[in-house]
Amino acid sequence: MKRGFFITFEGGEGSGKSTQARRLVAALRRRGLRPVHTREPGGTAIAEAVRRVLLTPGGRVAPLTELLLYEAARAQHLFEVVRPALARGAVVVCERYTDATEAYQGSGRGLPLADIRRLNRVATGGLAPDLTFLLDVPVRRGLRVARRLGKKLARRAGRSRGGDRMERESPLFHERVRRGYLALARREPRRVRVVPWGDPIEKIHARVLGEVERRLRARR
Repeated sequence: MKRGFFITFEGGEGSGKSTQARRLVAALRRRGLRPVHTREPGGTAIAEAVRRVLLTPGGRVAPLTELLLYEAARAQHLFEVVRPALARGAVVVCERYTDATEAYQGSGRGLPLADIRRLNRVATGGLAPDLTFLLDVPVRRGLRVARRLGKKLARRAGRSRGGDRMERESPLFHERVRRGYLALARREPRRVRVVPWGDPIEKIHARVLGEVERRLRARR
């Protein structure tokens, strides 16, 4: 690869982003590449600390505070992880990016999309993904999956209740998020590939891998 390739996975709670990202990274490694797997918010010590503030249940976070914290974590993540990896020609696979901010803080929280897009540009310097997979799952099913996993993780950690602060939002909030994601996909159909819920994990993985390989071949 002469230059890097930036792939993001998006979707609501319980949509399988982490599962598909891990499978894609493993498949790329088997093909001799050295992909970088990361996530937002997170990926660096500073950004992971911000993640804990944002997702730990119990705290009241103002929507604008939430937005600015996500953007701060993103700027640090790009500075430490994403840009250096792309500069050395790596494939970067990231769970969530700027689309999540539009969907959650814009459509979900109701903050002005124009402001969010402006802050996204500031935090990223205009760096957009080359390819995005939107894993679309019906809200109630996705929340059941996410909360089941959250309870399992809570038991391991000795907590009485699972689910992070976003997972505990109402189904109506998550419906707005889903609509925001789908509107974004309609706006950018070449970059954003919608992967509807319902197929087995392996079939989804094959579809994702096929699209990635096709895009990588086109860049050689």
